[in-house]
Amino acid sequence: MDLGIRGRKALLCGASRGLGKAAALAVAREGVDVTIVARTPDVLERAAKEIRDATGVRVTAVAGDITTEQGRSAALKACPEPDILLNNADGPLPGDFRTWTRDTWIEALDAMMLAPIEMIRATVDGMMARGFGRIVNISSRSVKIPQLELGLSNGARSGLVGFVAGLARQTVHRNVTINNILPGIFDSDAQKRHIEGMLDDLGKSFDQVWQERAAASPAKRYGKTEEFGAYFAFLCSAHAGYISGQNLLIDGGSYPGTY
Repeated sequence: MDLGIRGRKALLCGASRGLGKAAALAVAREGVDVTIVARTPDVLERAAKEIRDATGVRVTAVAGDITTEQGRSAALKACPEPDILLNNADGPLPGDFRTWTRDTWIEALDAMMLAPIEMIRATVDGMMARGFGRIVNISSRSVKIPQLELGLSNGARSGLVGFVAGLARQTVHRNVTINNILPGIFDSDAQKRHIEGMLDDLGKSFDQVWQERAAASPAKRYGKTEEFGAYFAFLCSAHAGYISGQNLLIDGGSYPGTY
């Protein structure tokens, strides 16, 4: 299927590894020029080269922290009129809410709610004026299946999802969609860090927990980052203009509800 986005421009935050890099690679394969943003320069440059070598599209790498005004300004200077925006941020490690201070919460909100909203604010009106826009936020299935140890993520990501629910209904008539992808367990660095953060409390080895989590999924495996990238690319396509304001699970059937 031709996704109809060749020649478009994408600004992808948190795209140097894992699901973010998979998303960048997927749209680059469709002929989209990509600007990828992340905090670690060497990892970022390796990702940029990988995408460039694999696709031949223009790849711009911006090292910066998107939670800061300086980081956002650098990203938007490199790609001032994106057709596609990806908001993606690592979730905090698991923990006990009794140990979290107000500063802990503010840091989580900055990363998973406020910075994405600021990026949307900076780009959505231009998208509407041009008559095309695809905004996708990588959230987490934790907004539908809360996990106690992920309280920071449960709260901050739910705040972004709630905000998007209203805004997405105001933009879709101008062919600008806003959606949230809610991934389950994926074979990624982020998943490995999540498990490592739980080991002390669980009293199990990494390999044991890793295998148990896969076995608990109806799919009996972790998701592949390539599967995530393909899902993202379709949501960004010319064919997805009637999908907006949705929270879309990609979790191997793990969500236990009917609705």
